[in-house]
Amino acid sequence: MNVHEPADDVRVPRAQTGSSPQHLLATVLGEYLDSSDADLPSTAVIAILGEFGVSESSARAALSRLIKRGLIATRGNGRPPVYHLTPQAIAKHRSRMQHFLNFGADPPRWTGEWVMASFSIPSSGQASRHAVRKTLSALSFVGLYDSVWIRPGSDAAPVQEALSELLHHVGGARWSVMHVRFDEESGPHGPASAYDLTTLASAYSNFIEQYAELRVAARNGKVDPAGALVARTSAMDSWRKFADIDPDLPQHLLPQPWPRQQARATFLDIHSALGPLAQARLVQVATPHWPGAASWITHFQASSDASRPEPTGGRHGSPPLAG
Repeated sequence: MNVHEPADDVRVPRAQTGSSPQHLLATVLGEYLDSSDADLPSTAVIAILGEFGVSESSARAALSRLIKRGLIATRGNGRPPVYHLTPQAIAKHRSRMQHFLNFGADPPRWTGEWVMASFSIPSSGQASRHAVRKTLSALSFVGLYDSVWIRPGSDAAPVQEALSELLHHVGGARWSVMHVRFDEESGPHGPASAYDLTTLASAYSNFIEQYAELRVAARNGKVDPAGALVARTSAMDSWRKFADIDPDLPQHLLPQPWPRQQARATFLDIHSALGPLAQARLVQVATPHWPGAASWITHFQASSDASRPEPTGGRHGSPPLAG
């Protein structure tokens, strides 16, 4: 079957399921636009989001929210408005793409070190307690006990800074950050018991099952460009969550067999095979509103150098990140 013909029996996951138009727009721009010099007309943004079933009013609202977040800025005072990604957004997108595409590539080098954070907050500081727990979760810590949180590794600076900022003004609050080792890492009272690895393994297995058919279709050239854009975005949107929720524990603490590598291979097969088709579809959709689209639209692909996933295609992408 020609790659430009859709396969009738291929069910393409819809990318907007569970995703707001704002989140979807940030994902698409992060994947396919890699220069703050590109002038992006609002009409092109509306057309692009239309591929995902987003209405014009929702697309405009998404643009406004990304402007407020500092990811997009207006250029000039023309009508219709013209936008561009800010340099800060480009740097953030490239860093995140590096994180998503490299996640799970190599097992972490394990030294046996953990960072432990403990805190005591008076009963009147319920809001501060909630803020601390939320911040610790964002820093990939997990609660070993009620006020004792841990994460693998040795970098304690981010949590020291965060706890100081959150609690220095809270009367009666105390906190400590320590480097520790566990005598029985995998025992019932060791750090592995703090993680819900069963649920995480199930999520990986569900990902593999959800995208199995698309993986085969992508390998065999049975996805058309319109389907490729939506499906590739869906796969990225699903995979990126693992890079944020998986604690990346050493192998000896994981139940076996551990499905992450199979899930990663599924994602990379889809992401790599559908990249050129998705880029072509974006160019096709945007060009009537943005004649220079083909010069700017690109797509990221995993690189043989794990530290440097690079954009490809287009003619005006930014230089690769330094390794």
